Parts: sequence; structure tokens; C-alpha cells
Amino acid sequence: MINASELAQHLSTVARGQHGKRDLNQAQAFEAYQYLLHPSADPLQLGAFLIAQRIKGESPAEIAGFVQASQHAIHDFNANQLHHAIDMPCYAGKRRDTPLHLVAALEASQQGIPIVIHGIADIAGRLSAWQALSRAGVQRAGSLQEAQPILAKNNIVYMDLTDICPPLYQMLQLRERLGVRSCANTVARLLNPLRCTAQINGFFHHPYGTLMAKSNQLLDQQNSLLFMGAEGEPELYASRQRLLLSQQGSKITRWRYPSADVEPYPREHIKPSQLTQQFLATWHGQRTEKDNIVLNRMQQAFKLVFQQESAHDWQQDEKERTNEKH
Repeated sequence: MINASELAQHLSTVARGQHGKRDLNQAQAFEAYQYLLHPSADPLQLGAFLIAQRIKGESPAEIAGFVQASQHAIHDFNANQLHHAIDMPCYAGKRRDTPLHLVAALEASQQGIPIVIHGIADIAGRLSAWQALSRAGVQRAGSLQEAQPILAKNNIVYMDLTDICPPLYQMLQLRERLGVRSCANTVARLLNPLRCTAQINGFFHHPYGTLMAKSNQLLDQQNSLLFMGAEGEPELYASRQRLLLSQQGSKITRWRYPSADVEPYPREHIKPSQLTQQFLATWHGQRTEKDNIVLNRMQQAFKLVFQQESAHDWQQDEKERTNEKH
């Protein structure tokens, strides 16, 4: 592992002003992040690095290096083989509508599709994935070793970042002190702790789609579906989907599907307790037309990444076709 002096050299690379800043390569990003995740890291350097990256913007190679360093910090990560399952990170939580992606995950697991969900149990003002899933009887694993038999038995398991990678969780918690989100949010979404062959991933801002897809290529992710999700979670919309990308090895494809004539996504905030009740009611079959459309889209997404089975009404985006011609 590098020392503080060597980290300062990497910091000078990414923070050298508007015209002098440069991206780190993947190996440099790995060693920088590995140092910053260590308890002995200089807090001043940690904050400076995260803010410098926020201002500069991370490259796919940097994100890939950061993810690999975080995986290196997970106990026994390399001892676990690839799982024929779907990795589904849920780090945003919900505050405006029912977490339909979690209902869809539960249904997919009952249909024989293994789902690995990871996130943060407590998210201020929002209903977290664990708060909902725990009410549906999903088991939480405290380690990768605990997760494997649970996944084999139930086809679904939840892991919390506080258990699997505490240093990355601590980095995420710096948001209030830094005033802005850091690259740790993207890193957590791409962590894939059980090295699942498939991944379904949501994000909130448009530019992160291509960034995450290209990072997954560098991470040798076999198959992933990435899209602008409801409230930043991996949940497709019933109405027009603004960005929907599939990544299969080195190939990235942009998709679209027909919009449904339903009410727009709600803007009002709902108490987590009320969202919990809505989640349980939906799980037990009380569903609106919009709920059914979203759940159907999510099942199509699971089949696309897990079985490479695309829905008949999903079409390659015309912009993508135009780009391929040129």
C-alpha cells in the first residue's frame, strides 16, 4: 500500500487546476483508494481527494480502480466464486412512492432467479431496502460466508455495507461534512460483493449511465442493466424511460420501450411508515395499473440480464443505431 507522500502525488494529478488536472489510470486509482480506505489515512487528504474528484469528474478507469480497492477491503472477497445471480444495489431509498423494485425482486426470487441486494439500513427520511425487505421476511447476512447459504436456500439475501465494507460506509457518511456526494456512492453501487454474473443498477443523474457501464466493462462484469431509476433506485418507470443501457462484456446497447399512459411519478414526500404499509400491501397483491406495469417491466429487466431474454416491445434506441452506422 502507498504512503501519504505517494498519495499526495496522485492528489496533485487530479487537483491541478482547470487546465492541469488529469485522470488517474486504473492501477493508480486502486492504490490511491486503497490508502484512503485504510484507518491510518490522513483525513485531510481523504477530504481533498474526494472533493477534487467531485470537481474533476471520475473516469471509468478511476471508478474501476476505486471499486477494486473497495472489494479488496471486503473480508474473503477473493475466496468467493462467481454466482449465477443478480446483484441489485439499493442505496438511495424511497420517499415518494412504493419500492416496487423490491416487490419485483421478491417475485423474481420465487420464480427461481437468485437476487443479492446490498445497501444501507438507515437512510434519513427515506424507506431503505432493508427496512422494507425485513418486513417481508428476507434474511440479512453479516458476511459473504453467511450470505451464500441464505442465497442458496431462499434465492434472495440482503447485505449491509456496514457489515461487508465498513471503510466504504464511513466514506459515504462524509457527505454531510463535505457538503456534496462523493464517488463513494457510485463505488458502492458497483461493488458486487458476491461477484454475481448479472447486475441491475439504478442511478439518478444521466451522465452516470455511460460512466457505470464503461466501469463495469473494466471490472469484467459479464452482464448488467443500468438506468435512470425512480429516486435513484434500480426501479424502471411505467412512463418513458430516459436512459436504459445494457452492458454485455465489451458491448453497450441503449434501449427504449413504449411509455404507458399513467399518472406521473409523485412529487409529494410520504412518511417511511406509510411507504412500508404500501410496500406490504403491494407485495400481498393490492396493486394499481401503474404498479403492474412497473412490476412487469422489472420482470423483463431480470430476464434480460439473467437469461438474456429481451421483451418483444424493447427496441434498440434509434440514436444507438445511428451511431453504429457511423
